[in-house]
Amino acid sequence: MSDPNNYLETFENPSHNRDYLIEIITPEFTCLCPKTGQPDFAKLTLKYQPNKLCVELKSYKLYMHSFRDRGSFHEAVTNMIAEDLIALLNPKKLQIHAEFNVRGGIYTNVTVNHKWG
Repeated sequence: MSDPNNYLETFENPSHNRDYLIEIITPEFTCLCPKTGQPDFAKLTLKYQPNKLCVELKSYKLYMHSFRDRGSFHEAVTNMIAEDLIALLNPKKLQIHAEFNVRGGIYTNVTVNHKWG
């Protein structure tokens, strides 16, 4: 399997002189449970205030798809995505919120904040 970071691309922030918020929703995120190998499904919401760079959407989609065959705990995968995007973009602020579907009668929501007030 290739490194998921190989997919991520950026472009220059077209309005770098203005603070604004970008929200990207991934309603069909999939990864695997590291204990059972069963698929886990989630809705991921990424919000970030760009600095000099923005993430290119097709590359972001391919990056998200790269997790489909990877076993990862909900907390780990959410933090991994946040860390990769922070390293790539150096955003003014970033938040990623993952809402995992029910598994065994339990829902898991994980939120990672970076410089978020």
